[in-house]
Amino acid sequence: KSKLLLPQVPFENQANLDKASEKSRPLWDNPFQFVLACISYAVGLGNVWRFPYLCQMHGGGGFLIPYLIMLILEGMPLLYLELAVGQHMRQGSIGAWKAISPYLCGVGVASVIVSFFLSMYYNVINAWAFWYLFHSFQDPLPWANCPLNSNHTDYVEECEKATPTQYFWYRKTLNISPSIEENGGLQWEQAACLILAWLVVYLCILRGTEHTGKVVYVTATMPYVVLTIYLIRGLTLHGAANGLTYMFTPKLEELANPKTWINAATQIFFSLGLGFGSLIAFASYNEPSNNCERHAIIVSLINSSTSVFASIVTFSIYGFKATFNYENCIKKVILLMTNFFDLEEGLITMENLDDMKHFLASAHPREYADLLPQIKNCSLEAELDTAVQGTGLAFIVYSEAIKNMEVSQLYSVLYFIMLLMLGIGSMLGNTAAILTPLTDSKFISSHVPREMISGGICIINCFVGLLFTMQAGNYWFDIFNDYAATLSLLLIVLVETIAVCYVYGLRRFQKALGAMIGHEPSWYWKIMWAFVSPVLIVSLFIFYLTDYIRTGTLRYQAWDATEVFCPLL
Repeated sequence: KSKLLLPQVPFENQANLDKASEKSRPLWDNPFQFVLACISYAVGLGNVWRFPYLCQMHGGGGFLIPYLIMLILEGMPLLYLELAVGQHMRQGSIGAWKAISPYLCGVGVASVIVSFFLSMYYNVINAWAFWYLFHSFQDPLPWANCPLNSNHTDYVEECEKATPTQYFWYRKTLNISPSIEENGGLQWEQAACLILAWLVVYLCILRGTEHTGKVVYVTATMPYVVLTIYLIRGLTLHGAANGLTYMFTPKLEELANPKTWINAATQIFFSLGLGFGSLIAFASYNEPSNNCERHAIIVSLINSSTSVFASIVTFSIYGFKATFNYENCIKKVILLMTNFFDLEEGLITMENLDDMKHFLASAHPREYADLLPQIKNCSLEAELDTAVQGTGLAFIVYSEAIKNMEVSQLYSVLYFIMLLMLGIGSMLGNTAAILTPLTDSKFISSHVPREMISGGICIINCFVGLLFTMQAGNYWFDIFNDYAATLSLLLIVLVETIAVCYVYGLRRFQKALGAMIGHEPSWYWKIMWAFVSPVLIVSLFIFYLTDYIRTGTLRYQAWDATEVFCPLL
């Protein structure tokens, strides 16, 4: 009955609705270029700073089990669905869903709006990466040591209470305000970097696939070159084995934790960039006979493999940083005990520290009791357990590790170039999701040149993005990052699967795919589309909705110059 309620355009005839228009539609130079575009879009900053954090939080290597299961049940089927719709309809998200049914036009509009929200704040990350890249040519790196105060008699107090890397991020980069209520002024250095980031994006999308298709050769491959260099360097760092052992030692008891499975499903969903309309837009520039099934499998597997690859690099860096901090802590304890008890230098070593503690505690109980509050509890396990994600991992933890490497300027330049490539690659997909539906509109494209449409999108996003370069901008960034897209994307993709399977009809959809790629989808794809994936999406939606309600009053962590961190309401 549902098939009779909604007016629809058959998939089989859609490609012939406007032959003149289809002939003039730009295409990728080759299928490999399309795959690179999808990889450049899907493989983003989340692979580097979100997946390692989830591994750390949910049992190390044990997290790979629910992650791979969710890839099979949710990731690949939904990616294939979006690519198939875009390739056959040869239109952006609005036109593609409107072609299935005029009542589904709102799904495409929702995708464009969410992509616009994402573009407003996401390019700020590229602005920060430019800022760090420009400072990476200094010797020593500006976040290697605390700066001197105005009298040049001591270090800046705010920096001493934190660390040099935290100080450079929160004070020198963000110049962050004490709370979100205090917007502060515009940070002109950050605003200039944001304008530069949008200028780069504009030049990449200026001529559509003609320019984007060339850019993705760099944005899709450069991160792997840098990650490989970092892997080779990371494996040779002192303590890297500690980090890798921590990662690959599975804590299988975490599999009984429902949140482990929720986070695995969420990571797969958002890592592939589903629901934004970017994949539909990219696929719309394919030849109708392109094997989108094979490409969906390739892209999803490469995306997940990259997450694991990046985690190996990250945990080798984690191990180096944790070991460095642990050994520094031990050295400070040894120095403190040596000076306090006036012992011979070298008498206390890392190997005999525990024995010497017991000896001094029994030989000089009163003196040792006085000293005990000053002795830090140094623990390698505690250092490895310190879980960080997001900008904290990208701009603080990595910077902390880089400054302790030899030739730190070189590794800093390589790292922030990699962040730029990942960020720009994702931005190409975000802007394509907005740009393609606009250029598909005959009214808009006949009155406004593509270059002006692209420029207008970049200027509007850049202007709104200046909000995030204010002193309170990082607080607004966190709000947008946490709440701008989560529930809306889940709802969009849920409607997409219902629309294809139950509004248009799964049988007609599989026949259209058979005519397009030469064979109909197997039972696996049909079961995933019709039942499993929708159930998983509904489960995620209910979980996040319940979580938001139970959270109650939202809290955030603010930077206080006098106390370093202070939780506020």
